[in-house]
Order: sequence, then C-alpha cells, then structure tokens
Amino acid sequence: MAREPRVVAELGRPETPEETAVRKAANSKAYRESQNFRNLIFALLVTLAIVVVIVLVVPRGGPGEHRSVDPAPAADAASTAYERTVILPDLPAPTKENGWFVNEAKVVPGDTPRWEVLYVPGDESFLRFVQGFDADATWAAQQLGGTAPAGEVVAGGITWQTYEVDPTRNKNVTYALGTQAGTDHILLYGTSTPKKTAEIAEMIAPQVRALTEESE
Repeated sequence: MAREPRVVAELGRPETPEETAVRKAANSKAYRESQNFRNLIFALLVTLAIVVVIVLVVPRGGPGEHRSVDPAPAADAASTAYERTVILPDLPAPTKENGWFVNEAKVVPGDTPRWEVLYVPGDESFLRFVQGFDADATWAAQQLGGTAPAGEVVAGGITWQTYEVDPTRNKNVTYALGTQAGTDHILLYGTSTPKKTAEIAEMIAPQVRALTEESE
C-alpha cells in the first residue's frame, strides 16, 4: 500500500515535489554555512594560540633600550679634515640604568661647519653638543630659531649664556647653554633639564678653557 504524502503544517497540505526540492536545498545551504562559521572560529582560535606562543617564546629587549656609538673616530676625522681641535666630551660610560648614550657623532658642512654629538641621557630626553667652527653668539641664536639669551650661569668655572627655547619653533628644543671658546662657539641644547645640561657643561669645561687659551 502506497504511503500517503506527509502534510506540512505551514501549508495545510502535502509538499509538491518542487517545494520539497527547495526545502532540502535551503537546509543544505544552512548546514554548509553553519560548518563554515564553525571552521572560521576554529581557525581564529588556532591563529590566536600561535601568536600567544610566539609572544611568550621570542626574546625581546626592554623598553627604551639604548645603544651607544663611539664618537672618538669621528672626532679624529673631523680634527684632521678641518685642521683644528674639536671637543669630545669625556662622559662616564653608559650603563643599563643610566649614563650618557651617544646616538651619533658627525661634522655638518656648510658656511659655518659644525662638529656635533647627540646624547641620550638614559631617559626620553636628548642633548646635542655642537661646536661651531669660527662661529659666535649670533650663529648660536640662529641655531636656536632666533632665541636670545635669557641669562647666564657658571658651570665648571665657565660663564654660559642660558636660552629658554620655544619647542614649537625649534624641533622640540626647550633649553640651551652657549659659550665662546676662542674662535669657535659651543652650544648644548635639547630637551634635557637645565641640571643635566649643566652636567655636560661642567664635564667639558676644561676642554672649553683649553680651546680658548689655544686661540689667544
């Protein structure tokens, strides 16, 4: 005896062959989409697990880690090329916790060549030492965006002009010290505090004095 077609409640009658085919196709599509979604979630979880393993396993340097370069070879080359004495600040060797790290040391050519060393004193600030060849206070003001001296301070027995610099006008520089050393002019400028800047000024004072006496 033939089986009676099943009555579909929503229709109130048996499905036609066409309706049955459409229903089965829709069910198959829904199943495939469900499987694809599960596979996607699984793939994302696997990827996340791999990333976590890499982060935990790969060694990393500490934040703010500095590497110091030796400025002496560049200083010797500058002295030979320009046939003059260049000042090389004799600073304590840097340590992991503190110290004066040298980021770069070079001569910048131009109408007024200059020898400069960029220091990072173990924090987020920077301090640039600059020796302008055959330069004066006018040149110093130009290097600082036209800033005029605000006062004076004595460091290492040398009188230095102080500059309160507008950082928006001169590459984030906030403070500077400057002094004449014979025919050259010495500048210390950057974002370091006046106290740290004075530390460098005291350290190079003997060389500044010697350069002044050499020109007399």
